[in-house]
Amino acid sequence: MTGKAPTLRYERSFLAEGHRFLAGCDEVGRGALAGPVTVGLVVIDLASAKGLRGVRDSKLLRPPEREALVPRIQRWAAAYGVGHATAAEIDAVGLMAALRFAGNRAWAEATREVRPDAVILDGNHNWLAPVPQGSLFDDVETLEVSCDAPVHTRIKADLQCLSVAAASVLAKVERDRLMVGFAQEYPGYGWEINKGYATASHRAAIDGLGPSSEHRRTWRLGSAVAEPGMPAVESGG
Repeated sequence: MTGKAPTLRYERSFLAEGHRFLAGCDEVGRGALAGPVTVGLVVIDLASAKGLRGVRDSKLLRPPEREALVPRIQRWAAAYGVGHATAAEIDAVGLMAALRFAGNRAWAEATREVRPDAVILDGNHNWLAPVPQGSLFDDVETLEVSCDAPVHTRIKADLQCLSVAAASVLAKVERDRLMVGFAQEYPGYGWEINKGYATASHRAAIDGLGPSSEHRRTWRLGSAVAEPGMPAVESGG
């Protein structure tokens, strides 16, 4: 592990606003060519939460370290959830709306136990609970439960905020497990290794085998692309 460990310093600043339960939220799989986008959400009780040794942004941890942290994070959290949006949903509604689907599924799972007073979301764009824009979500899946808590975006929250780093670990481990399972259904793409991301060997496999039903068909998939990892079309958001 490298880098300074995330803390609860920013999370605890919400106590002054009268908040007790706070959720950290992060996504994985945004830049992959295949498989879902996955969102993790970890709720902590600011009145009693303590540090959790070993937790970092999931990208800074080796797979065995992430796996070992999952049960510890689940015991530490007041509640947690992980949600997915499929490759087909990404194709149908665009990446941002698909992230919203996945995030709200994680929210629905977590809020069976505890309803957070606020959410810290990694990054600078609130895709979790955006302001409605006309007919943006017409004719696509309507979510019965949606995040109605204030969302506070924070750049590099996955590096600085313990709850967000914990959420990234849960999301990464669950998505990786899904991709290993998909690799058995669709052999040849190397998903057990690349987890659906845009490696040269993955692109070459797409050239040879064609895309599977788990590929994002609206994205540039093969090796003859100008901008690796970028979607060709993002409809609906």
